[in-house]
Amino acid sequence: MAQERSALLLHRQLGELMKNPVEGFSAGLIDDDDIYKWEVLIIGPPDTLFEGGFFKAHLYFPKDYPLKPPKMKFISDVWHPNIDKNGDVCISILHEPGDDKYGYEKANERWLPIHTVETILLSVISMLADPNDESPANVDAAKDWRENPAEFKKKVARCVRKSQEE
Repeated sequence: MAQERSALLLHRQLGELMKNPVEGFSAGLIDDDDIYKWEVLIIGPPDTLFEGGFFKAHLYFPKDYPLKPPKMKFISDVWHPNIDKNGDVCISILHEPGDDKYGYEKANERWLPIHTVETILLSVISMLADPNDESPANVDAAKDWRENPAEFKKKVARCVRKSQEE
């Protein structure tokens, strides 16, 4: 029953995005027969180091969505404090609902069933523009961000160029 509801909700959200595209990204299914696996293309936000980039990522939804958050993984290389070296996105709204056992995040910053694919992707675009280096998934990128901005900028520029060739 929960799986049927989640599939229905995801079909509705996909239809809405197809009918009313949102600036900054496009989304579709990896495989037309699996509503739980999406491919997204995030356009590097204007006036950021990521401007001009076209970054591919996948969203993997659990069968009990929207009660639990999806996982997001960049397929394109992205040098960013909140994206680990495997491409996994670490952002508060994609963390399991409830209190953070480490006390870093408030429950209202974490996953809530009201989030949609649109709100997730807009949050990720915002994260690209404004990294959170206090709780990094990529410690080396966070270190560059804080201590060596020129090196950070150079590595991001390399990712942007590579994304344009993919």
